[in-house]
Amino acid sequence: MNTSSATSPDKKQDLFLVCGLTSLGQHCVEVLKQYDVKVNAIDYVQPEYWEIPEVPGLLEKLIIGDCRQPNVLEQADIRQCRSILIVTRNERLNIEAAFAARRLNPQVRLIVRSDKQNFNELLYENLGNFVAFEPTHLSAYAFALTALGSEAIGYFTLEGHLLRVIEHQVQQKDSWCNGKPVHRINLTTRRVLSHIPASSQAPKQFYEWNPEAIVQTGDTLVYIEVAQDLAFSEQYISESQDSWWQWREFLQGIAPKNLQQKVIRFWQSYYQSQNQIRRIATIYAITVLMLWLVGIILFCLYYPHITVQEAFYATAVLLLGGYGDLFGGVKFASQPVPSDNMSWWLRLFSLGLTLTGQAFVGILYALLTDALVTSKFQFFNRHPPVPQQNHVVLIGLSRLGQKVAAVLQELDQPFVGVHTTTLGDRVLPKMPLIIDNPTEALALVNLTHAKSIVLVGDDRMENLEIGLMAHAINPSSRLIIRSQDRQFSENIASLFPYAQVICGAALSAEVFACAAFGENVLSLFHLSAQIVMVTEYNIEAGDTLNGLLLSEIAHGYGVVPILYQKATQDNYLLMPWNDVNVCAGDRLIVLAASSSLQRIEWGEMLPRLWQVQIENALIRSAIADAAQKIALITGCSLVTAKQLMNNLPSVLPTPLYKHQAQGLVRELKKFQVLASVVFIGQPS
Repeated sequence: MNTSSATSPDKKQDLFLVCGLTSLGQHCVEVLKQYDVKVNAIDYVQPEYWEIPEVPGLLEKLIIGDCRQPNVLEQADIRQCRSILIVTRNERLNIEAAFAARRLNPQVRLIVRSDKQNFNELLYENLGNFVAFEPTHLSAYAFALTALGSEAIGYFTLEGHLLRVIEHQVQQKDSWCNGKPVHRINLTTRRVLSHIPASSQAPKQFYEWNPEAIVQTGDTLVYIEVAQDLAFSEQYISESQDSWWQWREFLQGIAPKNLQQKVIRFWQSYYQSQNQIRRIATIYAITVLMLWLVGIILFCLYYPHITVQEAFYATAVLLLGGYGDLFGGVKFASQPVPSDNMSWWLRLFSLGLTLTGQAFVGILYALLTDALVTSKFQFFNRHPPVPQQNHVVLIGLSRLGQKVAAVLQELDQPFVGVHTTTLGDRVLPKMPLIIDNPTEALALVNLTHAKSIVLVGDDRMENLEIGLMAHAINPSSRLIIRSQDRQFSENIASLFPYAQVICGAALSAEVFACAAFGENVLSLFHLSAQIVMVTEYNIEAGDTLNGLLLSEIAHGYGVVPILYQKATQDNYLLMPWNDVNVCAGDRLIVLAASSSLQRIEWGEMLPRLWQVQIENALIRSAIADAAQKIALITGCSLVTAKQLMNNLPSVLPTPLYKHQAQGLVRELKKFQVLASVVFIGQPS
């Protein structure tokens, strides 16, 4: 990344070109204009619908034509462009347009919408200054993480390490953080991103919290940590275990007052998870058992001289279809009882037992046949059974849905996919899958025990319809709906507050736009209603980051450094310390919102509004060590720091950021040096 142009007087006159004004293209224009740059656009036809009505007024030029044609690119001032974003829905057209643009402007940066990963790597090696993204891949992580419903709101890998972002509400039992100052929670493997006291609003930027504040129960901590794997609490449960879980849930907590409610609730749950023939079999089994018991009682009452055992077997013979055998001469205790001596109602009841038993045997045969046929198909179908609880229902397995499914599998999250047509044998073979109409499939996915329902189909109205049906069945589950239109997303979010609507185009546009300025976006996640991007910088001479301390970069631009690698060295630091000086050739990865990336692009650092007043050194021998620490943390010269420490009390002349100043005071305290922070107010 080279931001040297950001320091020139005409830094805001960079020209960018967007090819393809689909939903993604329009969002790219909107995000680019937030950087206060000029934007031209090319589209094959005049757009009939502006998803973002302000876009026509944001464009310097709109050229109607084929972006692969040199004359069309010339009309759009391709030779003066810093970057060109080619985001039409046709991958072949995008690649061909990239070739044409590179031919006309060898220095232009190419940002292309493409899913051909191998081909994209070859183009990067041969064309240079080239990057390609696929919107479905970018938004898949947002859908998957939202569906998890756990504390993890983001995850990504750096240099083989898995990093995750956690949003945790502090509990009374959290001894690792409860009752401690926020700054003490920072470790070599953990960095606090935000501290939100109970009943307070979430900050809009990083570092808008007090590191000296005491963490209390009910507060919310957002932090990033290094983890070997994502140990989510939910584990996959087999089908046999799920049946036992349902029965255990039914039996536990039964009381006379809630017995009827428990039975109704369990029956509804059982109906959702089983097919119709099994429900009928359950009814018949209960009926047969009751008739068996009634038959034993009636025979014992009508023939007092027989035993209970003989009545038991006589009723069993009738239930198994032995009416003719038994009434050829009923015998009890080896004494013949003519059938004509039996009362008509008992003989009619016996006939009813035989008919009921025969029907039950027929149902048993049907169940066995169904089990054999099902097992035969499951032998060829490698998809596992549907989970029974704490799972995600993923409806729609197009390209985006398959990517979301892959992420869920990577996170070890139980889920079931629903699609209208069959998928290839090699497409996610370990995924539980139901091939059916989505509205019909809702009865087959154990929806009453699902933790989330994710709808990523291509038809937004169908997504909404199925989502509302699913919410009516299970109001407690999390509902995530895909939208391809920002206005539709805003309307749904306001009318149905329980639904989380994600617009993939708006999400992806942030990445495309940031890449247009040279940033390498590795991943992204949502934090407090804003998109945070994991962005990599390779520092060059003249960059706005060159020569700064990490603490100055962090607090001056509002970013969180998470990896630092010195030039020409293989070693790197995760969660690096703030006193590292960044130089040309170094590599830096930060967490940053779009506004922070804009400040880096322009070189506009936030004002330094704090100073450190040093009162006294309790141990004279520590003055030299304290002076070195001051020079290391603030970046001032060692001579200045020594003069300061030899003329106490005094105020450090170097203005600092609040967190930077508070950190210096804490470090000086370790050397028995008393100091405090002083607010110097807004600059003139």
